[in-house]
Amino acid sequence: MRHKALRDQVIVVTGASSGIGLATVRMAAERGARVVLAARSGDVLAQVQAEIEGVGGKAVHVVADVGRRADVQAIADKAVSAFGGFDTWVNVAGLTIYGPLRDVSDEDNTRLLQTNLWGTVFGSLVAVEHLRRRGGALINLGSVASDLAFPFQGMYAASKHAVKGFTDALRMELLDEGAPVSVTLVKPTSIDTPLPQRARNYMDREPTLPPPVYRPEEVANAILHAAVHPQRDIVVGGGGKLFVAAKEFAPGAYDLLAPAIIAFQKRGEAPRDPAGALHAPTGAGRVRGSQPGYVMRTSAYTRASLHPVATSAAVIGLGLVAALAVLGTGKATDKETGRSRRGPGRAS
Repeated sequence: MRHKALRDQVIVVTGASSGIGLATVRMAAERGARVVLAARSGDVLAQVQAEIEGVGGKAVHVVADVGRRADVQAIADKAVSAFGGFDTWVNVAGLTIYGPLRDVSDEDNTRLLQTNLWGTVFGSLVAVEHLRRRGGALINLGSVASDLAFPFQGMYAASKHAVKGFTDALRMELLDEGAPVSVTLVKPTSIDTPLPQRARNYMDREPTLPPPVYRPEEVANAILHAAVHPQRDIVVGGGGKLFVAAKEFAPGAYDLLAPAIIAFQKRGEAPRDPAGALHAPTGAGRVRGSQPGYVMRTSAYTRASLHPVATSAAVIGLGLVAALAVLGTGKATDKETGRSRRGPGRAS
């Protein structure tokens, strides 16, 4: 399945006021797409819309809580009234909680699941009803936490496992009915967004992300690639892929990494805003977070996975060049020494 070029698409992005969602909206607009921005922070959305329109782009915004189905339906209705419909729907909205599972309140866990899981479910079901008629792409944001568990982010990992299960089941049902809708699950590794700063934090330290950490634009690029060239799954960050493979190979050994993973999620200073944005839209408007240490600009693994045919051809080509070089060297040596290729000590 192949979809329209980005410049001919209308793209809906939830969670568009911060992090990956904001990076995706800006990149899509730069590439000529018309964009529909949705999030809880109306003031930020209005500013981003004005920014896009100020350089000749086309955008509309909707203030919405994706945990409410009526709000999600309002996003679709706005896309239809403003642009006649949409071609790609991207479910990005999500938050996390840092702290031991035994300490987290039922209210906080319920709110996280309402956003991360039910926001994705509502967004997907509303989007697919529209896309069934005209074709297009549904792109859900999972995480390497869809395949791995992270202590002190237990409910976040649970929500991303659930997003993966739901997304896979929905894809199978659409395939069964022959719907012209591609379904992609994007699974980022740690990404330098404001997610830790906007998290609900039960720890006695400011939260951070375990390395390796990548830029939000790397995820946005993968999302927009899938809007035109659908892929089933895209892992952003080779480091994450290695962790998933290692866990599958030795799950017990991965469990023993718990103390290190917990330590990597804590900064040295005291918490800045323990309440975060779980229940109220605060701290939006930034793509990047305040991740200490090195942040990877790109992921060679992810770039290669987006273009597997070209990458395979390049690898095969390099292999042939190397083989010819070796053969050429061998022939030259044989000619110079007057020996046959049967090896030394044998008659010609």
